[in-house]
Amino acid sequence: MPHVPQRQRLTQHKQDKNMDQTIDHGRIPRHIAVIMDGNGRWAAERGLPRTEGHKAGVDTVRKITEECARLGVEWLTLYTFSTENWNRPADEVSALMALVLSSLEDSVFMKNNVRFRVLGDTARLPGDVRAKLAATEERTAGNTAMTMVVALSYSARWEITRAARLAAEDAAAGKITPGGISEETFSGYLATSGMPDPELLIRTGGELRVSNYLLWQIAYSELYFCDTYWPDFNEEGLRKAVASYQARQRRFGKTGEQAAMEQQQAQQAER
Repeated sequence: MPHVPQRQRLTQHKQDKNMDQTIDHGRIPRHIAVIMDGNGRWAAERGLPRTEGHKAGVDTVRKITEECARLGVEWLTLYTFSTENWNRPADEVSALMALVLSSLEDSVFMKNNVRFRVLGDTARLPGDVRAKLAATEERTAGNTAMTMVVALSYSARWEITRAARLAAEDAAAGKITPGGISEETFSGYLATSGMPDPELLIRTGGELRVSNYLLWQIAYSELYFCDTYWPDFNEEGLRKAVASYQARQRRFGKTGEQAAMEQQQAQQAER
């Protein structure tokens, strides 16, 4: 670990403390979803192979996971590898799978009391990766501070199509009726069943799209885009995103006055 001068450490601590003061710790998003974009461009700008960008991105995952756990976030879902990413060069895909294995060796889960969960079409993954994912899920199952979800070989269209197929199979078997399928019923067939919808979606890397990610679940999520490449995204960047989320009024189709009144009533009920 490189030596950091004491003055630099004190300056960073002061910046972190000041940034913390801009956040209402009573309104931390329960679930944050992240599209971790910019690894390849980060590497290209430094004359490095794309795989080096992905390695640097793994370090950011550790930092952001720890900061989310510190802030009190209950769920953190990271878009790690999409179904479309299978179309990338074979050597890059192999390197990404190797990184998945190495990142799961990290002690960040146990040190921060974080439970691990995987989300996606895992049948397409190599056998050693599937085995490591299952072992990590089992090893961390008792952790309670936060759940970190890795979306791996995942796309929202795959998830919704799969859910529709499962619902149709149950309808054909007489377990449900077509007229009895509500939003809540359908949500139970999604891969995210049992998880709360994200309140905040963060995308790094400067692109302004959601890239087939949690399309059902982010219907009312607040979206936050930044130009920072994922390897350079840090704790301060996360807190800025949370502060931006807290500065918005979440209306869910209601008027601003209705939303403000409901928020006031909720705050009074908590007292």
